[in-house]
Amino acid sequence: MRNKRDTEAGAPSRRRDNAVRPEGGPSPRRPAPFRHLAHVPSFRNNPIVFFTTCTYQRAKILASPQCEKTLYEIWQRSADYDDWYVGHYILMPDHVDFFARSEIDARPMADWVQMWKSVSSRQIAAALAIDPPIWQTDYFDRYLRSSEIYSEKWHYVEQNAVRAGLVETIDLWAVPRNDS
Repeated sequence: MRNKRDTEAGAPSRRRDNAVRPEGGPSPRRPAPFRHLAHVPSFRNNPIVFFTTCTYQRAKILASPQCEKTLYEIWQRSADYDDWYVGHYILMPDHVDFFARSEIDARPMADWVQMWKSVSSRQIAAALAIDPPIWQTDYFDRYLRSSEIYSEKWHYVEQNAVRAGLVETIDLWAVPRNDS
């Protein structure tokens, strides 16, 4: 037999029948409603997001002028068409790290990432004469909450080539662009 709770929309109530009122005692008439913390509002309307996405099977194909040009052009156009603005970025052989910010009414993040990965995958595959896929399906994103966090993250990212043993100093790696 189904009860009323089974037919209601949404998640089932976590309220217990013997709930204790917030003041500490049981209610003589009905249990206290389930209480939860209020949602924390966003720290700002359009935060900077840090992204990392890797190539399919970590193929070492991105550290080339063709890949850099392709991604740069796609990200430049995305500001006009999708309201996503890409700032600093570093191309490593098997992944890209970048910072982006969206307008409030921008294309949803997952849709935007899927779009630029799809377009760049076709263009990179053609430029390098390789078969797609170019990108892993998943990606990492992290909302940055302050300029200090941004600075820390950028310092970490720009040292990737040094940590990977590709160069001795960051000055020897390709100069990152920041046209935002």
